Amino acid sequence: MLLCSSNSEKIPLSSLVLDNCSLPEVNIISSQDKILEGGNLTFACQVTGSPTPSVRWQTEALDSHFFTEKRIWGSTLELVLYLTNVSSKDNLHNLTCEAENQAGPGERMVQLDIEFPVRIIFLKDAVPQHHWCFPFAVDGNPEPNITWLYNGKKLDETIYIYTHPIVDSGDGSVKHGCLFLDKPTHINNGNYTLIAENKLGRDEATAVGKFMENPFDNPEGIIPGPTNKSDMDVTDNPESQMYLVYVAAGLGVLACSLLLIMVLVIYRCGQHSKFGIHRSSVLGKEDDLAVSLRFMNFGSSPPSSDEDSGLSSFVENPQYFCSIIKDKDMCVQHIKRQDIVLKWELGEGAFGKVYLAECANLSPDNDRMLVAIKTLKDANESTRQDFQREAELLTVLQHQHIVRFYGVCTDGEPLAMVFEYMRHGDLNRFLRAHGPDAHILEESKMPPLGELTLPQMLHIAAQIASGMVYLASLHFVHRDLATRNCLVGEGLVVKIGDFGMSRDIYSTDYYRVGGRTMLPIRWMPPESIMYRKFTTESDIWSFGVVLWEIFTYGKQPWYQLSNSEAIECITQGRELERPRTCPKEVYLLMQGCWQREPQQRMVMKDIHSRLLTLVKNPPVYLDILG
Repeated sequence: MLLCSSNSEKIPLSSLVLDNCSLPEVNIISSQDKILEGGNLTFACQVTGSPTPSVRWQTEALDSHFFTEKRIWGSTLELVLYLTNVSSKDNLHNLTCEAENQAGPGERMVQLDIEFPVRIIFLKDAVPQHHWCFPFAVDGNPEPNITWLYNGKKLDETIYIYTHPIVDSGDGSVKHGCLFLDKPTHINNGNYTLIAENKLGRDEATAVGKFMENPFDNPEGIIPGPTNKSDMDVTDNPESQMYLVYVAAGLGVLACSLLLIMVLVIYRCGQHSKFGIHRSSVLGKEDDLAVSLRFMNFGSSPPSSDEDSGLSSFVENPQYFCSIIKDKDMCVQHIKRQDIVLKWELGEGAFGKVYLAECANLSPDNDRMLVAIKTLKDANESTRQDFQREAELLTVLQHQHIVRFYGVCTDGEPLAMVFEYMRHGDLNRFLRAHGPDAHILEESKMPPLGELTLPQMLHIAAQIASGMVYLASLHFVHRDLATRNCLVGEGLVVKIGDFGMSRDIYSTDYYRVGGRTMLPIRWMPPESIMYRKFTTESDIWSFGVVLWEIFTYGKQPWYQLSNSEAIECITQGRELERPRTCPKEVYLLMQGCWQREPQQRMVMKDIHSRLLTLVKNPPVYLDILG
């Protein structure tokens, strides 16, 4: 029963005349619609209601100076808000007046429109990822116009060089974006100047693009050729120049190819036969192959922190990451340590330990819920920055088939990240536990789901493909897609994401190259093995291997071969054989992922679409050997 308090007596609301107990009515009167930065604004919040409501302005997030004044006009209560020396940081801020009495609450909102000159918040040097990108952020009201200069001259944008804004960044009036360059070469090296203008001002900033060295520069110590006119006529003709460039490039490719063949011939592919594998007697040790790979610039770059510490399972696209995150504290949710109760340890990686825990105040629907806590041990300044960077990155990733990231706990040591808990653990172990060999593996102590069926395997594959479509749409490159890095929850829900433990638990899946760098070579395409080139297309190759893992119930790719032999097979163009339980339609998808030329591989959207079709109408498959 609803009651209304009157003269210290509670009376049923139904017995009162409504005029004596009414909800607050709120109205806002503004002195003007917009104002220049540094000016003054006045907002009068007029409230009526019975009994007389209490009224307040939400001013906690304001940067501008303010004070309030209360007035009463008959039955109308007025609370006036005076903003002085208004700040541009409050532009587009939603200013709310709240009123409440015993009958209930009421509110009204007005958006601040503060004009100020344009300013460039940041412009960064070009970063490589699928396309090259100059990330930038500008702010201004009215909205600024953006143009570019290249080495001091106006840059004409084309389908290969273009400005791409990132919309809905949730960052007020700040405009984020990228100047994209598609496959730039040494002729695109130089200074790129961003010019931003609106009616109140102008700002500019310059960044440097260094895409590659000129491959045709004359090396030091080489004596130039003849310089008489007759010998140089051919280079004065632009078409002849281009022809010479092609010839030089062709000779370079041929020389590199011969070098590669010489190295790989030494490590011939193990030949399969009815009775097993015959390996070449001249096969060298894996350390010898590592030396050869480093000679081909394979292991020349130092290992990154994420490769060694397991701090991140993803490699983010800098243009998207840099231009989407501005105010770090506004993006990453902070969870109180007192709300976390650890239950037991799930595992340990190079970065720290992972625990099962209960966490409070994460969801309005649950008082406490199970979560996975990833901790960071021995946090120095560098690892703290990596920790913050990964937290910001994970906050951006929101998809039903990406493991959900709730936030961080930073009050005290160790630093911790909070993820949703996936009850059945990693997909690789799940597949083995529900395959024909489960009875001989430790993983057989799993929920009694039985051996996975074809529709279930297709359902698992489609979910991973859905998550990869999402990552590709953001230009994120995973670099380590495998069933060990996918997790399984209730109802056969599968999500991409791991806690950095796979390099310890599945150490045999990684190949150590050039020191501490660990590479999942059995899941990598030729261009990633030979040139360390990781793109959306290399992720597609890895997805084909994931399909193979699913339909072999979690077997290791090329399990018959050593790491060095597996590298030989991949770089020489050999494919994994069709699994016994795999329909022809699914194996064709795998082969579409394993095209040697990256641009010829299937697109992840098409792969996902085909898998959804197969889920709805699973192919009829007769296992003759079964």
